[in-house]
Amino acid sequence: MAKIPEEMVTQAFELPGYRIVVNHGVVRGIIVRSRNLIVNIGASLQTLVGGNITAYTNLCERTRTEAFEKMLDHAADKGANAVIGARYDANDVANGVTEVLAYGTAVTVEPA
Repeated sequence: MAKIPEEMVTQAFELPGYRIVVNHGVVRGIIVRSRNLIVNIGASLQTLVGGNITAYTNLCERTRTEAFEKMLDHAADKGANAVIGARYDANDVANGVTEVLAYGTAVTVEPA
């Protein structure tokens, strides 16, 4: 399975300089993550001084990255070499538990 490079992923519905030759359909990467006690304690302390709560920022960034990577793996499994229309979504599943979804359309492109 070939890894899809990040520059072959776009929120647009076309890649400049390429033409779509095969549409492989919707792909997704889903991560369900809960906060842990250490992150909650660190974040609580940071809220006392205000500003960016880096404990949560790092947790969110790591979760989005993992969902993105899963989406790319799903696209590569389908034989795609690019993803168009890429998006993120997040939903609370339970108190302190969040689902992060990365999704898009897997395509095979070739230089125009």
